[in-house]
Amino acid sequence: MATDAEDLEVLSGAAEWLHAGHRVALATVIRTWGSSPRPPGALLAMDDTGRFVGSVSGGCVEQELVGRYRAGQLAEPFPTLVDFGVNRIEAGRLGLPCGGRLELLVEELAAPQPVEALLERLRRGELVARHVCLNTGEASLRPGDTEGPALRVSADAVVKVFGPAWQLLLIGDGQLARYLATIARLLDYRVTICDPRELFADPHPLPDVAYTRAMPDDAVRAVADQARTAIVTLAHDPKQDDLALTAALESRAFYVAALGSTRAATKRRERLRQLGHTPAQIARIHGPAGLDIGSRRPAEIALSILAEITAVRNGMTAAAAPEAAAYA
Repeated sequence: MATDAEDLEVLSGAAEWLHAGHRVALATVIRTWGSSPRPPGALLAMDDTGRFVGSVSGGCVEQELVGRYRAGQLAEPFPTLVDFGVNRIEAGRLGLPCGGRLELLVEELAAPQPVEALLERLRRGELVARHVCLNTGEASLRPGDTEGPALRVSADAVVKVFGPAWQLLLIGDGQLARYLATIARLLDYRVTICDPRELFADPHPLPDVAYTRAMPDDAVRAVADQARTAIVTLAHDPKQDDLALTAALESRAFYVAALGSTRAATKRRERLRQLGHTPAQIARIHGPAGLDIGSRRPAEIALSILAEITAVRNGMTAAAAPEAAAYA
């Protein structure tokens, strides 16, 4: 398993520069106000030659931040809290949207070993909380909490939770599954397509997408122990979809959805009720899947489903959408 690709890139770059003998600092977005291009938790690593990897804004803040670091203008001892965009004049000069503001935690990384220890745990698929004490600068690694926020900020500490990667399991192969998988990969989801039906075996499998011929309930149980899992049934076959949903409703998946019309969704809920699922469990299903964007074509439906997954992942209210009649 892997963690977020951007975080891995930043941490790997920091470790490489530290091994080469450079001074390296890690910047983390900890608060934003108004319009901000990057969310809290976004990372950037920079070294004493002016190189940086990652992003905390749209580009101009990075240049300003790296310039301050190279010039020794960031107060020591680290960690340091740095504000950008505190007024309209500075926001415009730095390239932030008018009125936008962000606060960064900047840490000096003393050695590559702590960074590599974090990378190793992430590559093993662990959920890791990196705890930075604002009073001493000490950083420690602790088990992550799947139920809590990915970033916690208090007067004494900043805690960022890393990996495993967000993953998407699609039940049923076909054109829509390919569109969903393609868009999800652009968003750094680890994607698995499950379809045990011989006629639906894809002769041209997508790169970087896992395929399984397991039964849908077995495929769900293989991945859904992670809270960062989304499951979408696309098979148009109640035998396949209901198997997956029965397992998904017992899982820790953060998003469970089923393709189909409103009429099909009503019949599905009744079947699941007869199988013994509670109203609370059945209410977890987003069905029909996707936000209502007037989607008709497969690519548009895929976009609407990924939009709803993103909304749920970000804690936004996501309304279910009626689907195209062709996919009922």
